[in-house]
Amino acid sequence: MSRPNILYLHSHDTGRYIQPFGRAVPTPNLQRLAEDGVLFRQAFCAAPVCSASRSALLTGQSPHSAGMIGLAHRGFRLNDYSQHLVQFLGAAGYHTALAGVQHEAPAPGTLIGYHQILPVRSGRSADIAAAAEAFLGQPAYRTPAVEPDQPFFLSVGFGDTHRVFPDRDPRDDPRYILPPAPLPDLPEVREDMAQFMGSARSLDDAIGRVLAALAQGSANDTLVIATTDHGIAFPGMKCTLTDHGLGVHLILRWLPGKMPGDPAPFTGGQVVDAMVSHLDIYPTLCELLGLAEPGWLQGRSLLPLLRGEAQTLHEELFGEVTYHAAYEPMRSVRTARWKYIRRFGGPRRVLPNTDDSPSKTALLARGWGETPLPVEQLFDLAFDPNEAHNLAGDAAHAGPLAEMRSRLERWMHDTHDPLLDGAVPAPPGALVNDPEGLSPQETPRRVD
Repeated sequence: MSRPNILYLHSHDTGRYIQPFGRAVPTPNLQRLAEDGVLFRQAFCAAPVCSASRSALLTGQSPHSAGMIGLAHRGFRLNDYSQHLVQFLGAAGYHTALAGVQHEAPAPGTLIGYHQILPVRSGRSADIAAAAEAFLGQPAYRTPAVEPDQPFFLSVGFGDTHRVFPDRDPRDDPRYILPPAPLPDLPEVREDMAQFMGSARSLDDAIGRVLAALAQGSANDTLVIATTDHGIAFPGMKCTLTDHGLGVHLILRWLPGKMPGDPAPFTGGQVVDAMVSHLDIYPTLCELLGLAEPGWLQGRSLLPLLRGEAQTLHEELFGEVTYHAAYEPMRSVRTARWKYIRRFGGPRRVLPNTDDSPSKTALLARGWGETPLPVEQLFDLAFDPNEAHNLAGDAAHAGPLAEMRSRLERWMHDTHDPLLDGAVPAPPGALVNDPEGLSPQETPRRVD
């Protein structure tokens, strides 16, 4: 069967804070993509940490199973780069190319194995979009030479919505902006969110350019995947295991109206409410492309949801953090009703794992840094969607607590989580911050 091209659009630290998810953040190009495709309202990453999240999506397994328990630019690596989706698709006959950001290796060259790294003038979204436009609009631009009908996998990674945000756009007046749910309505946080909105607008403009270039050529032969690594870089969001950190936007678009070889329609404008994971993307591509799933995959194909054959896919989803800037081991399990979080490093808030920002400064001035975090947290998502009221110490909820503990322990054993054996060391040469520090910008220690 003829295999579609794959356009993978991904961003840093965007969460679900875009227009198609009901947020007052104008992203008209992503809105049109959602209206033409399928939007997953309950999509989650496997880790609210950049390299761990991306590595999970692109290997189809939990970060600790894949080996990426920290940040690639700080010395952490995958166990086996041959498991990366790029190498899998390359072996299946795809021409693979990268424009812009990746975060699974210290550099995108030999470790990951892209056939082509597109030259970009800078890390600005406009320059990344220009490189993707050239690739999509000029087949001769693709090197090495490809066969006329050879499908491509093009990864386009944008750094927008990652701090530091640009100066605020005059259109984003902080007087009329509501901060994200877990944060107080303070002038500093409103100003911070206004700057995020400008960064999201820049991201959306760049995505619009790439989609417009695709529309001029191979849109009808291309599956578009649009997502982000994890939640937004505000306190209590990125690098936390609540939905504020794990929730991501996920949109798929397939313009012909049907999956290849599938009688059921894959129509635009669908909204899926089932819980899904980044781990599901790899097995979805395997089924879509008619390729045998490799044995290491831990997710499930999304196609039964798209074909209307199933209303749910997972009873439970798991999340994890081991290292970000500093060591902060924690794990979580989520069902449709409950969220359980276990902190294995104790109750201390690890401030280097919260990006510096006006919002962080405002909270620190009010004593946020001295507030301990419970070792165990249990949330009833039906009545507490913001995960603000911990029920772990409530005797009336001893049953759900025991069940969620059991689910998490079983998964950790099944996936051979190294945390079961005690503290997890960073690899030699890795750069890690002092957990008792204040900022990720403080000088890290190199592990011997």
